[in-house]
Amino acid sequence: MDGRRWPILPSGGPDRPKRGVAAGPCRPGRQNRDVELITDPGDERIADYRALTDVELRTRWEPPHGLFIAEGELVLRRALRAGYRPRSFLVEAKRAGQVADLDGAPVYGAEPEVLEQVTGFHVHRGVLASFHRQPALAASEVLAAARRVVILEDINNHTNIGAIFRGVAALGVDAVLLSPTCADPLYRRSVRVSMGEVFAIPYAKLDPWPQALSEVRDAGYTILAMTPAADAVPMQRLTDTQRLRPALLLGAEGPGLSRHALEASDVRVRLPMRRGVDSLNVAAATAVACWELTRDDPA
Repeated sequence: MDGRRWPILPSGGPDRPKRGVAAGPCRPGRQNRDVELITDPGDERIADYRALTDVELRTRWEPPHGLFIAEGELVLRRALRAGYRPRSFLVEAKRAGQVADLDGAPVYGAEPEVLEQVTGFHVHRGVLASFHRQPALAASEVLAAARRVVILEDINNHTNIGAIFRGVAALGVDAVLLSPTCADPLYRRSVRVSMGEVFAIPYAKLDPWPQALSEVRDAGYTILAMTPAADAVPMQRLTDTQRLRPALLLGAEGPGLSRHALEASDVRVRLPMRRGVDSLNVAAATAVACWELTRDDPA
């Protein structure tokens, strides 16, 4: 185990940054921040980053321990701007200058082969960070502060969760509510696919499911259940009242919404399809539906 400390120097030469390294001045006095060099993959200081490709292990371990992992400089900086507190940063040694201006947690540096042994994959973005989770919001808090929400049932694919959050953020919907069986929005892949937009969108669990959908209705929302059924209302034909405070409800790919969720909704809606296509990927369908609900908003 190597406990040596190496100075973090700004990336690039005096005139321009190296290609592939984010440009920008470091804060005064931070140019020579120390990085702790890691040579032993078993070093306990970087235990947060072990076996990042083991989905079952990480999803069982991270939430109870109150942490999550961010991958890539853009994503970790968005987490910091959103107020998440870092536990540590782990970088490829030659990229240490990318985090020279960051405060609040130790910086560990390692060679690529050590990073791969620790994490289980080639860290091609070169920068990882471990963050403390924030206290979970209550559904009532989220509903009170929003005008339009997306509700997800049994979406257990992390890529879809990340893509949905990115679409929700881009298209002006205010929040996301999740059934208890949905994937963790702060799992590394979800965070990466969302490009850090999971930090910008308030979310909460709806529990018990689907009984808690009554809380959404009681808060003044109209629950719009997405389904490919031919007798559902085309989204562009929703009334002004139905659009006023919509809660867009979507289910997992394949099975779609459960019978109980459909029965708990106010209106069943569909996206008109062409060429015999019966449905879209749930993230794509969410984005199209969100656009339809927000298309008259000022740009």
